[in-house]
Amino acid sequence: MMDVRKIQKLISLLEGSDVAEIEIKEGEDSVRISRINTGMTLAAPAPQHYYAPPAPPAAAPVAPTAEAVPVAVPPSGHTVESPMVGTFYRSSSPGSKPFAEIGQSVKVGDTLCIIEAMKMLNQIQSDKAGIVKAILVENEQPVEFGQPLFIIE
Repeated sequence: MMDVRKIQKLISLLEGSDVAEIEIKEGEDSVRISRINTGMTLAAPAPQHYYAPPAPPAAAPVAPTAEAVPVAVPPSGHTVESPMVGTFYRSSSPGSKPFAEIGQSVKVGDTLCIIEAMKMLNQIQSDKAGIVKAILVENEQPVEFGQPLFIIE
């Protein structure tokens, strides 16, 4: 196993240079260190406050009407979930083109978004080839581990 001090030294060397990625192999061990320099400053998301609506007053049962309220059904297909807690970004910087759009064809390994976690920008890649049917999160919104992000069909 590679020495932690060596890995820390590589990280500090990478931070002090213009190199975006480095991969080192020692026998069967290997380490890959990369960073995304987007030139943007990320701020922590503002805390969100959730309020429960007041309980409705008890009322007499109402007979169902002919008009049914449609229920939104998510598109069927493969769901790409968030592998971590963080902030969802559709592009590498505020003015850049989004990595993925609805209707876009993607291959395995294509970058779909970035999730910022603990000041680290993590590229989330497609684990299935197909067409992006839905983007389930708004840009710059916090996401939870396992939260659905995309539907690919």
